Amino acid sequence: MELRMRFIQKVAIITAAASGIGRASAGIIAQEGGTVIAVDTDEQRLENMSSEFSRSAGQVLTYCIDATDEKVVKRTLSQISENNKKIDILINAVGGSTIIDNPKARVDELVLADWQKIINFNLDSMFIFTTLIVPSMKSQGGGKIVNLASIAGRGFSDVSSSAYAAAKGGVIAFTKKTARELGPFGITVNAIAPNTTLSERIRPRWEQQSPQDQAEQIEKIPLRRMAEPIDQAKVICFLASTDADYVTGQTIDVSGGLV
Repeated sequence: MELRMRFIQKVAIITAAASGIGRASAGIIAQEGGTVIAVDTDEQRLENMSSEFSRSAGQVLTYCIDATDEKVVKRTLSQISENNKKIDILINAVGGSTIIDNPKARVDELVLADWQKIINFNLDSMFIFTTLIVPSMKSQGGGKIVNLASIAGRGFSDVSSSAYAAAKGGVIAFTKKTARELGPFGITVNAIAPNTTLSERIRPRWEQQSPQDQAEQIEKIPLRRMAEPIDQAKVICFLASTDADYVTGQTIDVSGGLV
């Protein structure tokens, strides 16, 4: 099948780009001719992905920074703007449920510190990057923003905490609200809501489960398999491309039919 080149002359910033869904999205955009600005805290993984994608039609530029540190992000975006006239695409992929000791904690098992950690980790970088990049998107007449929510944000997940559900519900609401605000400027804002996806961070936990527990989880999914990062990345890149020019304010469940 002939490779579509949807991202020629496009510049995409991707947070949490060195692994999982962010990395898979970066791979598609680079393969299809785009320039990827990959942001992550893991320098080694950034170097690995830069090497892996070096033969792509596009290019990958890496920045090892904390996407939740507003001052650092501002400084980095200033550096980026000196080398790139515009940012066409922003993919906010920072997030997750496993940054606390018990990701499945019930509400009466959570403490405030864990609640705040989950909320901040899943919402802060999305806000920081969006609010800093939107002015340039407005001035250039448009852009694409894609956020990473979760089916937990719809209350569908049995394997994550109420803090994570609240955080991802916030992503869904933020997506819809900013889409209404930014639509008149030609900026689309959408999100995907994955189910459990076997990224580098999640796969080890999955493999520690018994075959019976794995089978029970798979049985709940109509498509009868777990999600891989590429499953999510394909939908992200659709939303980031001109194929989705008339789509905004939407959160698309990418869950194999799990509801």
